[in-house]
Amino acid sequence: MLKTAFGAAIGAALEDASVIEILVNPDGALWIERCGTGKAREDQMIRPADAERIIRLVASHIGYDCGGDHPIVSAELPGTGERFEGVLPPVAPGPAFAIRKPAGRVIDLEAYIADGVLSGAHGLVLRSAIAERRNIVIAGGTSSGKTTLANALLAEIAGCDERIVILEDTRELQCAAHDLVALRTSATVNLESLVRSTMRLRPDRIIVGEVRGGEALDLLKAWNTGHPGGIATVHANSAQSALTRIEQLIGERTSQIPRQLIADAVDLVVFIAREDGARRVKEIIRVDGLAETGAYAIRPAAPTDHLKITQGATL
Repeated sequence: MLKTAFGAAIGAALEDASVIEILVNPDGALWIERCGTGKAREDQMIRPADAERIIRLVASHIGYDCGGDHPIVSAELPGTGERFEGVLPPVAPGPAFAIRKPAGRVIDLEAYIADGVLSGAHGLVLRSAIAERRNIVIAGGTSSGKTTLANALLAEIAGCDERIVILEDTRELQCAAHDLVALRTSATVNLESLVRSTMRLRPDRIIVGEVRGGEALDLLKAWNTGHPGGIATVHANSAQSALTRIEQLIGERTSQIPRQLIADAVDLVVFIAREDGARRVKEIIRVDGLAETGAYAIRPAAPTDHLKITQGATL
């Protein structure tokens, strides 16, 4: 029923390996983003009744009764696992939804360098950080490529012969490690609970698809107490602001922000952005603890640097 409801245009986009995201707006406009060419509006229009039917069918699949009192649907498409977010009136003037497709293949660091997304120097920094079991935070805006970059780093980790535990709300991360446990949230288990449970699963590295709330505190504690070498993504507008964002997320749990814990647990922050349809790793900073002023001691990453020094820029 859902396949029929999608129609020819959306159905073809779901089958197209180059398509990253499918967007239907309240006015019926259909937008499709393709890898390498960016986002473009299609000639096909989606009728409001068809868009609403799609949203209701997805909601039905997860046993959710959507409507005026419950107008937001967050789910995965049955069978294929694409991330789906749908909204109905009154929160929107008309039915609208977004479908985010998981990466069809993992792009490795060599491909990032060849395509100009990542500089050779930054590639060396990241490979060194993986080998040295440093904790890496990937920061960026929506659709900036955080998850795809995390998958590239996971491809490097896969060869380390370690036990990897991945935590996500929606299954997007891919790792070829032989000893892998992939967990995701449910209607009754949130990310915070998963982070705490993970400590009993004997992980060597803890990976979080996206840190969105108070679980940031538990994750940093885990990273800092015998489980280094983790990766997490966070929404932020720069590498420096990622540290402030982590503070804000921890603030959802406690009014006492543990800056020393953040400074000790986070070794590198990678900032990736999308400009004119192209993704670029704009900067990588190292966090060298706290300065005497209490600010974060940070500096641009370079392949020849040691991670911990006594001097650095402050935030």
